[in-house]
Amino acid sequence: MTLRQIYTWIAISIGIVILAIVGTTSWYTVDESEQAVILTFGEAEESITNPGLHFKMPWPIQEKTKLSKETFSLNFGYDQGQDDKGKANQVQMITGDENIVLADLVVQWKITEPAQYLYQSAQPELVLNNATSASLRQIIGTSKIDDALTSGKAEIENEVRELLVSLVEDYNIGISVIDVKLQEVDLPNSEVRTAFTKVTDARETMNTKINEAKKYKNEKYEEALGEKDAIISRSEGAKVARIEEAKGDVAQFDALYTEYENSPTVTENRLVIETLEDVLPQANVYIMNDDGNTVKYLPIGNSQVQSLPQQQTPKQEQDGGSNNE
Repeated sequence: MTLRQIYTWIAISIGIVILAIVGTTSWYTVDESEQAVILTFGEAEESITNPGLHFKMPWPIQEKTKLSKETFSLNFGYDQGQDDKGKANQVQMITGDENIVLADLVVQWKITEPAQYLYQSAQPELVLNNATSASLRQIIGTSKIDDALTSGKAEIENEVRELLVSLVEDYNIGISVIDVKLQEVDLPNSEVRTAFTKVTDARETMNTKINEAKKYKNEKYEEALGEKDAIISRSEGAKVARIEEAKGDVAQFDALYTEYENSPTVTENRLVIETLEDVLPQANVYIMNDDGNTVKYLPIGNSQVQSLPQQQTPKQEQDGGSNNE
């Protein structure tokens, strides 16, 4: 074989290899659960998220890198593979009131910016793990142990989610946090747990006593308010009665004064008699003439008119005496 033939076969072989490379690297497929990043001479240009058949420039001009679109879970604070939770890799942290607690957290995340995920950070998942640790420790560090162990878990979970989302966005690692679930917040060992339970029971007993005392106070306070309202009501009634009585007395006085102006003597005598009736209700009242002679009288309180025996004048006594003689 001549040298020319050798060169020809080499050129044909190279052409076949080039055609094979072009044919095999110019097209690719993306599944529904995948997304791809196209690199042109090593520079990320676009992200492909639509599933199906796609074409690109052959290697080494353009390259593709596929990533998953599924949701991943980051388990922070415990080893999910451990059957015995007491032997799990617990993460200890200090609360705002200087107590040690253990916290378990699950972060659900997915890749939303493939180019940033691939080239913004060498280990984006480690960055996410550190951001999760920082967020959880910061929120727990500003919370009280009672809130962390009881009713404050939901609020802590929301605050951790907001802080973690903010940190991940600032880092630009192509990851989006979908959800944060605070699995459990617990005390480090059984001795501390027993002591905390006793403290909690004592606090509940204290709160119960305080509530009972407040209830008793409110009952007595309501009773006092009722008595106060009753006294005020009676006072208002007595006030109105006194005012009406005074008005009646004024009207009576005005009527008497009018009668007095019309008949002073009669009115004056009537008032004297009425006063005697009030002062001496059992006394017999005699109406006498000015000359000393006995006259008929009207006894107050008796419906019958009676007469006194007539007294004798001095002249009659003398005549009677002479006759007797």
